[in-house]
Amino acid sequence: MTNSLLMAVEYGGYISIVKLALFLACYFPWLLLLGWAHKDAKGVGTNVPLWIGVLLGAGVAGILIWWLIPIFIVGLLVYAIAVGGTALAYIKHRNTRVLDFDKVLTIDHIKSMVSKSEKLHAMENFMFITANNNEVPPPEPRTPTFFGYRTAYDVLTDAMWRRTSTISFAPKGDTYEVVYNIDGAATKQPPLPRDQMEYLIHFIKEVAGLDAKEKRKPQKGKFRTRQVKVNTDWEVQTAGSTAGEQVRLKRITKESALRLSDVGLTQDQFAQLDQFKEKKQGLFLVTGPKGSGVTTTMYALVRNHDAFLNSINTIEKQPTGQLLNVTQTIFSLTDTGTTTYAKKLQSIVRMGADIIGVGECEDAETAKIASAAAKDGKIVYVAMESGSVLQAFGKWLKMVEDRKLVAETLVGISNQRMLRRLCETCKQGYTPNKELLKKFNLPAEKAKVLFRPGKEVFDKRGKPSMCEDCQGTGFIGRTGVFEMILLDDDLRKAVKTVKQLPELGVQFRKAKMLYMQEQALRKVIAGTTAINEMLRVLAPAKKEGAPAAQ
Repeated sequence: MTNSLLMAVEYGGYISIVKLALFLACYFPWLLLLGWAHKDAKGVGTNVPLWIGVLLGAGVAGILIWWLIPIFIVGLLVYAIAVGGTALAYIKHRNTRVLDFDKVLTIDHIKSMVSKSEKLHAMENFMFITANNNEVPPPEPRTPTFFGYRTAYDVLTDAMWRRTSTISFAPKGDTYEVVYNIDGAATKQPPLPRDQMEYLIHFIKEVAGLDAKEKRKPQKGKFRTRQVKVNTDWEVQTAGSTAGEQVRLKRITKESALRLSDVGLTQDQFAQLDQFKEKKQGLFLVTGPKGSGVTTTMYALVRNHDAFLNSINTIEKQPTGQLLNVTQTIFSLTDTGTTTYAKKLQSIVRMGADIIGVGECEDAETAKIASAAAKDGKIVYVAMESGSVLQAFGKWLKMVEDRKLVAETLVGISNQRMLRRLCETCKQGYTPNKELLKKFNLPAEKAKVLFRPGKEVFDKRGKPSMCEDCQGTGFIGRTGVFEMILLDDDLRKAVKTVKQLPELGVQFRKAKMLYMQEQALRKVIAGTTAINEMLRVLAPAKKEGAPAAQ
């Protein structure tokens, strides 16, 4: 009898070891699911008794049916469908109540699980630092502060990896449009849900020292991030609108501290401007449209002078950087009630500065004081908005209202744009067609090969392979391109006598001034930038309200 029982157990007559193992392998995960769901349901704020009851009932029913069905595999499938179906129903429900990064069993969640250890390590090496220079510890999970912290971390780390200078958030319906400015070009990113943005805005305001409750009035603040011991400063600007609160994050860089040799001048242009450090007086106009790097060039010109041998001062409304050994005077809103921009410039002149940088010139009084200072033995650099050298001259002449004074003091004018540099790692050469060369009046022997951004490359498995240097944009950084004229004796005579601006433009051309497009084509031929980038930057700006082209 004993031998018969042993044989039955051995051959599975009473208990099958394999079936028992499969049952336990399905039973214990169900218990773990119940424990996780109970905790998770509390965290997402849903009906805990309802969902625990559903999951518990589905599991018990599945086990009973499994036992009653004589075919083991069929019972297993019924159990799996019962438990798995209710589990998926709960997950679908809870995912509608949480932010994107807190959803489970999505494609992004599965990908994140693969690289979870790497991400946790990266977050450990990341720190937010408030406007008061206090470190922000990681918040408790599933709190409003944590949601803002996590969203800010995801956005900022991605933006820094992509070399973004400005991040703009604009409300649109139930979402916020996200736009990165990368090397001067606007790049749309996936939108963020409005509720997720509200957490982000609240968190960013807190670390920047702003009033988190104020959603209408414009606010401005700063904070810092630290990633692997590298600090990055950010400027925050918020403003209310009828659609919702708009936010802009600007990455504060040291771009403004470039030397004159680094701004993108050609060799002959650099040689001409470099000689200004030997001059004793004169006025030079640094011009270009808004956002074309005019302030950076003015800083470079100012820094080209020896700060130990000269007293150097600047006057600016919004300085973009700090200049060593240079006195930077800021004209703020509080000054408007007591003085004017021009009068503040006059006080700098009276204090005996040798070199003066005027960050903005928008009125006749400032232009006249700057010209008088140049006549009185100062070197003056004036930054001004303009579309071309000739346009800048006409604007300057209209403000100063004295041809003789302009002719005596003006030493030159530059006008500039910023072009994106092609990535040296992935840029591709091509032979341009004859029609293209003819369009830009390029001799074929001078442009045998032009370059363009690298096309998307695929690996052996057919997956797209992104260039790690430029993150797939095809460009890294920017360089200036300059239209420039320096005034000699003949041009000074023309300034005094020529009445029409186009006639003066002919004189500039006779003095071998190259137009902006010609200077940009030089960079295209040299392989520094692409011809499509040149066309993008030099395209005339569309006037608001102008009819669309048919």
